[in-house]
Parts: sequence; C-alpha cells; structure tokens
Amino acid sequence: MPTRRVLIENLQGWLFASPWLLGLLTLFIGPMIWSIYLSLTTYNMAAAPQFVGLRNYVDMLTDDPLIFQSLKVTTVYSLVSVPLNLLLGIGLAMLLNQKVRGIAFWRTVYYLPAVISGVGVALLWQFLLNGRFGLLNYLLQVCCGIVGPSWLSDERTALWAFVVVHLWTVGGSMLINLAALQSVPSALYEAASIDGANGWHRARYITVPTISPVIFYNLIMGIIAALQTFTLFFILTKGGPNNSTMTYMLYLYNVAFENTRMGYGSAMAWLLFVYLGLLTLLVFKFSSRWVHYESSRR
Repeated sequence: MPTRRVLIENLQGWLFASPWLLGLLTLFIGPMIWSIYLSLTTYNMAAAPQFVGLRNYVDMLTDDPLIFQSLKVTTVYSLVSVPLNLLLGIGLAMLLNQKVRGIAFWRTVYYLPAVISGVGVALLWQFLLNGRFGLLNYLLQVCCGIVGPSWLSDERTALWAFVVVHLWTVGGSMLINLAALQSVPSALYEAASIDGANGWHRARYITVPTISPVIFYNLIMGIIAALQTFTLFFILTKGGPNNSTMTYMLYLYNVAFENTRMGYGSAMAWLLFVYLGLLTLLVFKFSSRWVHYESSRR
C-alpha cells in the first residue's frame, strides 16, 4: 500500500500536469475524435451531421480527380523542395560555422527570413515574380536581355517558382544544423587532419555522420511542413493556373470552408494523416542506413 506521503506527491504531480492534460483532451484528442465522426457524415454547418458511413472516403478515391491532382502537386513539391532545403541548410551551416569577423551578422541575415510572417513573404514574392512588372523579370531583361516568363501565371513554371520561394526560409534548418556542427568534437577533425584527410573527407566521414540525427530531424519536419503547405499557395495563386499549384491543404480548405462540406473535408484530413504517416514510416525504415546515433558509435 502506498503511504500517505506518496499519495500526496502523486496528487500534486497530477494537479501540476492537469493544465496540459486538459489542453490535450480539449484541444487535440477531443477534436480528433469529433473529426473522425464528421468524416463519416455529410455536414454543411447549417444542419446536423447525417451519418453516411464510408461514402466520403469512397467518393474521394473514385469520383474526385482533384484529390489525386492535389496529392501529386504536393508530393512533387515536397520531393523537390525538402531535399534542396536540407542541402542548402547544411551548406550554409558549414559556411557560417567559420570563426571570422562579422559572422554573427551573417547568421542573423540568413535566419531572419525564417521568422517573417508567411503572408508578408508571399506578398514580397508576388511582387518579385510578377510576369509584367516583377523585379526578377526586370533584372533578367536589363542584365541578360532575357524576357522572363509569367512565373506564377504559367502552369509550366508556377510550381517550380514555389520551390524557389520555399528556399527563402532555409534559415530555420540552417540554425539547427549550425548548433549541431558546433557540438562536433574538434578532436575528430584534428585526428583526421593528422591522417591526411582533406576538407571533403572530413565533411563526408565526420561532419555528416555526426550530425545525421539532426539532418534526419530536419528531414521529417520538412516533409510534414511541405505536405501541409498552404499560405503561400493560397495568397499567390489559389491553386491556379489550371490546378497546377493546387496543394492538398489548399483543396481541403476550398472544400471544407468555402464549400462548407465539413464531413468531406474531415475525410480528406484523415486521408492526409494516413498518407503522411506512411511516408514518415518509410523514412524511418530507411533511416538506419545513414543515421548514426551516439550510442551506436561507442
């Protein structure tokens, strides 16, 4: 039997944790359960939900071509933007890990875009990429004599323009990589230099394996963020032209909030949850081949 003191300590612990538990139940678990129920109904917010079973899921997979178009756009965008963001983040972190004068200024410059509002960034890029009076096309015309395309109005270039815009926020992953680089023991580099290793060898066999758990973290978070991207696409193109930039979250927003099909939108949200979960499990499965944790190196 637990003593009175142990019971009091347990009660105090639960009381201190109760705000978090209450928030978890009311803000996460409760809405998730309600969303599961709504996904099995037709609900337009004007009347009570009507149970329809799995009809929403069947309709998604058989009668809605925009589901697969939006998944395709989101997947292509993620497959291109996430690796580019990872590589650029690692490269910038290595570059900004040098002990030179003014390095703090440059670290701040590269990190600042990551903390700017998404709406502000979207409006900035809308001006830069405008096909008629955008700054980018103006520079191409003046410096190179090239007539630039309508970046966001041409379905051949619109999605790739978003990939470039995504690199604007590389400072977030760069900062995490920089913190990881500064934790790499200098003795490893000194030993490698004595053995005749050049800069490439030190980066390949010491730096990257040592910070691979951090790279893996950035990869997972990058996939999750890319598959749920919404703000830039909503402000810049709203899915156009010709649905070439219709991401899954943007289509979900149109269905659930503009068309008030909350039941169908909830089903779409759970389809994305399953898709994201499968991709994450796939990445975890192959991570053991290249992610090296500290305990495994001892």
